[in-house]
Parts: sequence; structure tokens; C-alpha cells
Amino acid sequence: MSTPSVATTSRWRALTHHNLFWPVAVLIALLLVNVPFTPDFFAIKMTDGHLYGSLVSIVLFGSPLILVAVGMTLVIATGGIDLSVGAVVAITGALTCSYISDQADQNALAGVFLAMGIGLVAAVVCGLWNGFLVARMGIQPIIATLIIMVAGRGVAQLITDGQIITINSEPYKLIGGGYWLTLPFSIFVVAAVVAVTVALTRRTALGLLVESVGGNAEASRLVGIRSRRIKIMVYMFCALCAGIAGLMISSNTSAADGNNAGLWIELDAILAVVIGGTSLLGGRFSIGGTVVGALVIQTLTTTIYTIGVPTQTNLVFKAVVVIIVCLLQSPKFRAKVFGANGPKGLRRAAAPAPATPAADAAPKMEVSR
Repeated sequence: MSTPSVATTSRWRALTHHNLFWPVAVLIALLLVNVPFTPDFFAIKMTDGHLYGSLVSIVLFGSPLILVAVGMTLVIATGGIDLSVGAVVAITGALTCSYISDQADQNALAGVFLAMGIGLVAAVVCGLWNGFLVARMGIQPIIATLIIMVAGRGVAQLITDGQIITINSEPYKLIGGGYWLTLPFSIFVVAAVVAVTVALTRRTALGLLVESVGGNAEASRLVGIRSRRIKIMVYMFCALCAGIAGLMISSNTSAADGNNAGLWIELDAILAVVIGGTSLLGGRFSIGGTVVGALVIQTLTTTIYTIGVPTQTNLVFKAVVVIIVCLLQSPKFRAKVFGANGPKGLRRAAAPAPATPAADAAPKMEVSR
């Protein structure tokens, strides 16, 4: 019978080994750091029928990053990477705002929906191109997606003629800057995308297929899984998420900036995925961890401005915090610094039992080639 202290230690170890423990702990710590500088940081107020507050703002401004990071999670789970999402954000916003600006009535719903459809179709085409290069042509993902990362910015600049296109469309403004049921509408968009993604990857076999392709694409192909098709699908989905984020960003500012829209969002998305516990080597992934990781990145950005970190050093400060989070998630690091392996007694208890004589005597199967 285990003593209460041993049982408590076992529960604590199980808790700290959960993939969401350290990201959530860091998120809470970052939120608490803001309190001395902003005493009403956790206050949420109702003004003109809308909820306002720092927590609401973090989710609002972090919504595009969450969308991009969710799509990036599935790409990374297949052992790939997508550096083109920032350019896809710019292309989608540029096409949509360009079409709306040419309309006689920018508030016409038909014109707004058609513009959004054009932007999202362009985003999916970009994802299809990335997937084709990776899955069919065998090009390394970092190289294949680097093509649109570089060229896509040029395409966005061509669409906007190198200018910032401004629009005045109330229906389009709703996506990234409007409110519904007292909350920012973008929160509902993100919740819907995350819910659909979780339902498809955890309630169907799609998630297992993605993980199997990331674990060993060739073995998956040999057992009948169409790994190439899976890869193309996840790149298209990632681009679709980036396209929705592009609509959200351009809607919030009522403008399309081909040069700066979504700039370096791919790096923040990759960091969010890593912080959430998804390995860059592919295989298992965590959508919930990615959402928490994206909130950590956005909260960190908010904290930097709240505590008055100089602008020229905020990227260094951000990098340091990300390194700390990644180290805390490393079992080897925790074992060396915190003794994460636990007492010797627990290690002996966790050791596998020796094989029984019957198991040793069982014949081994040999596979002939």
C-alpha cells in the first residue's frame, strides 16, 4: 500500500507531465505579471453593450495567430512546415479589399461575400501548390513554402499596386472588428474553426492518419494510407486558416497592406505550436496546446508593452521567455534541474517487470523478405 506522500508525489508528477501543464502555468504567470503595472488588468467592463478589458483584448488580437497556429499544427504533425502563411494572409486581405473597393456599394452583402470567397479560394490554391510541391514533387517543406513566402509578398504588392487599400464596409468590418452577443465576433470565428478542427481530428480517423503520416510517411503508404493526399489536405487547410486570418486582420483595420499584413506571423505560429507541446519532428499533436501557446505569445506581447520593455529589446525579451517555456517542457531539462525522475523508490516502482519464463520461451516470429 502506498503512503499518502508517495501518492501525492505520483499525482504531482502526472500533473506536471501533462502536455498542457507548463504552457498553462506560463500563461497564468504572464497574466499575473501584469497586475502590479495594471491593477484592473482582470477587470471586464460593459460599455455600449460590448465587453471590454485586457483579457478580451488578448483573445481579440490573438485570434489571427490562433487560426494560423491551428493550421500550422496539422502541417507540423505530418513532419512538415509552412513558412508561407504570412504571405497568404497578405494575399487574401489584398484580394478581398481590392474587390470591395471597386464596388459601387461597399456595404452590399453579395459583393462582400464574393470578395471573401475570392480571397479564400486564392488562399486554398496557395495551400494546394505547397502540398503539390511537398507531396508530389518531393521538395523539402521549408523550401517549397519559402517560394510563396517570398513571391507571395510580391503578388500582394502587385494586387494593391504597392499602396494601402482602404475600404468602408460595415458588413466586412464585422469579421475582425465587430461585436456579437457582447463579444468580439472574431472570437466566435476562432471558436468555430477550433471546434471543427478538433471534431475532425479527434472524433474521426483523420487525426490518427495525420499522426501516422508524421510518424512514418513511407510505412503509412505501405499499409494503404494515402500519405500524399493527407499532406496536400493539411497544407490546404493551413492556407485556409491563414486566409481567414487575413480576412480578420484586414477587416479589423479596414485596409489591406500587402507589405506588412501578417508579417512574421509564421514564426509566432511555429512558436505557439512548439509551446503547445507538438513536436517539430511530426507525429502526435495537440490543438488545445496550440491554442494555449498562441495565447501565451499574445499575452507575452501585451506584457512587454505593459511593463514598459524598450521597443528595441522586446524581441530579445520575447525570445528569452520562449526559451524558458521550451526548457520547462523538456523532460531531460526538468530531470537535471528539478529531479523530475522522482525518488529512487518511485523509479524502481515504475521499472518494467522482468519477463516471465513463459514469455522467454515463446517462439519468435521471423519475417522473410
